[in-house]
Amino acid sequence: MKQHLGRQAGVQNVEVSLRDGKVDVTPKEDGRIDPAQLLKATYDSGVSVAELDMTVRGKIVKDASGNLALQAEPNQSFTIAPNELSKTLEPLVNSATAVTLRGQLYKKPAGKKKADTSVPLKLVVLEIQKKE
Repeated sequence: MKQHLGRQAGVQNVEVSLRDGKVDVTPKEDGRIDPAQLLKATYDSGVSVAELDMTVRGKIVKDASGNLALQAEPNQSFTIAPNELSKTLEPLVNSATAVTLRGQLYKKPAGKKKADTSVPLKLVVLEIQKKE
């Protein structure tokens, strides 16, 4: 699995902890990682994914559908799923304030064996780590 994920575009390093059942993926400094592609690559390597969490920094914007999104770089944004924490980000829409969020892009549904990678992933905000 480490080699499978390490071959994905934008990936600098992959650390696997069998004891914890966790995989840490570090992006290249200028790399763009597609979380849906990482999810698919993990399943393609024969490993089941329970959760896909990430820490990402960017600015809060509204996407074309009017939903909150985190603009991580000019070419990559993550639609934010509505929850209590995401509501506190509303005042930051289109401001110069950068935020660092810890969130979840995927959680395996009960009873399902494989992720549906055709469904767009939404970032569920778990923690607002920093506003600057």
